[in-house]
Amino acid sequence: MVVLNALVPVFGLIFLGWFLGARRVIPAEGHATLGIITFKLFMPVLLFSGLAKADLAEALSPLLLMRYYLPAFVVFIVVNLLVHRRLGRPSSMGLAASYSNNVLVGIPLITVMLGAESLVYLFAVLAFHSLLLFTLQSIYNAFWGGKGEERIDWRGLLASLANPLIIGLFLGGLVNLAGIPIPGPLWHIVEMLAAAALPTALLMLGLSLASYRLYLSGTMALLTAAKLVVFPLLVLGMGWLMPGLTTEARTVLVLMAACPTGINVLAFAMGREDMRILGSVIFLSTVMAAITLPVWLLVLAR
Repeated sequence: MVVLNALVPVFGLIFLGWFLGARRVIPAEGHATLGIITFKLFMPVLLFSGLAKADLAEALSPLLLMRYYLPAFVVFIVVNLLVHRRLGRPSSMGLAASYSNNVLVGIPLITVMLGAESLVYLFAVLAFHSLLLFTLQSIYNAFWGGKGEERIDWRGLLASLANPLIIGLFLGGLVNLAGIPIPGPLWHIVEMLAAAALPTALLMLGLSLASYRLYLSGTMALLTAAKLVVFPLLVLGMGWLMPGLTTEARTVLVLMAACPTGINVLAFAMGREDMRILGSVIFLSTVMAAITLPVWLLVLAR
């Protein structure tokens, strides 16, 4: 019952967003406006408020990052090797299997399931999420792209990282570490904006899914399985090899790994075929996460 109480609101809002988008109740321009408000205002303020008053002692532990990113790198490398051998060229399939939608799905899920105080572990991982995995994908493209003129676009990579979400995390951490006081009335505004982040983020994800089409293929099914099953299983296994974190931190890391594929991987699609596969993986992994996440929650509760 606890699992259902946590997941029904999350996936119910995603479904509502999908329905509103599929039925064109919210037009394309409305979708774009809602996306701007969500990602440039509500979500950055939520990240800021979460870090500004969090206890960062355990969240800043290198052990926390290693237990998440070592499995992520393994999944990224193994999937890319297998797909590269099959296609004879680089692709973004490894990124699709290792890059989680920790903003639109992870934050609401952990907030509802474990409470807002548990978000500090997610924020610690999220601060390096795009930086590490996008850099890894860019290096892979540059050195194994099969074209001598390929170069790492460091300027474009840095531009993609200088987004409001990262800025919100940075400012929240700065306020926390520096002990900067925030006046009560101003903090109430922050709390009101942060409260709007979760429902709008889930509606946004549903609206985005309405624009995708599902193209069934073996590659898509394997990528979805790697994302929803293999990746979180490796993170769970790292807990046995590298003990030392609290049960709460372990649960957050596994749930982050078990979240569906993040939409940002589409920025690394290489051609129309990759775009179709990645779009299908995003759609299918989000739908299937409604089944696999309850299983992971039950496993973690034992």
